[in-house]
Amino acid sequence: MKLEPLMTVHADLKPPLDLGLGPYGTRLVFDVTGGYFAGTRLRGTLLPSGGDWLLLDAEGAGHLDVRITLVTEDGARIFVQYYGVIVMNEAVTRALTQGGETTYGETYFMTQPRYETGDARYKWLNRVIAVAEGRVVSSAVEYQVFELVHG
Repeated sequence: MKLEPLMTVHADLKPPLDLGLGPYGTRLVFDVTGGYFAGTRLRGTLLPSGGDWLLLDAEGAGHLDVRITLVTEDGARIFVQYYGVIVMNEAVTRALTQGGETTYGETYFMTQPRYETGDARYKWLNRVIAVAEGRVVSSAVEYQVFELVHG
């Protein structure tokens, strides 16, 4: 098996809504306001309808719970859901609080996107196992998404 690039995703975010410390950690809600994605087999925009219900634990890890909707250039709609982990190190905290950015590999920021679509042109995505590495950019996050392929 090997990893092949699938796409890059850029999600624009509102500042987080801090729900405070609850029984499982501190909950932050990030609304997705738009964005774009691009790869060799698909490209388009993110609808302003998704979000991340991030849970920060006591050990400095953020547990992602994300749902977004992609719209391809040719009009297909693709629902994406992923869970993941971001280690809230000094670089990430600085980028989030001061509007900076991180580079890929600067912290552990990994996800596993799952795709759902009824559009015949993109049904192949329903069977894709994907992994992604993220980074923080000004008022946004970006992911390099890879497909796990046989062979």
